[in-house]
Amino acid sequence: MNIEVVEERDNDVLVLLPVDRLDSTNARAFESIVMDHISKGEQRMIVDFSRLNFISSSGLRVLLIAAKKLSATQGKLVLCDMQEHIHEVFMISGFDQLIPIHESRKASMNVF
Repeated sequence: MNIEVVEERDNDVLVLLPVDRLDSTNARAFESIVMDHISKGEQRMIVDFSRLNFISSSGLRVLLIAAKKLSATQGKLVLCDMQEHIHEVFMISGFDQLIPIHESRKASMNVF
């Protein structure tokens, strides 16, 4: 199943906005989108969660793979604008220690 992902660019940073749900039914499609950008040389990536209502472990896995892939080439993945219940998933799983999370896109841009 496909996932709607809005793509925006803020200077040299790619911003991806997945819409609605990121779960086992569409995680592979999202992974394909993210890895395609990384393979084409993207080094600075923000995933903006402002349009996401749900994330499963399959979605977390995609983000971890992307963060590791970018880190291996001195790139960076940053997450932002999470709803509280999604942020809790990241805190409980410990992913907030692995991937930087910021309250807003503006705060995320300051990382780069």
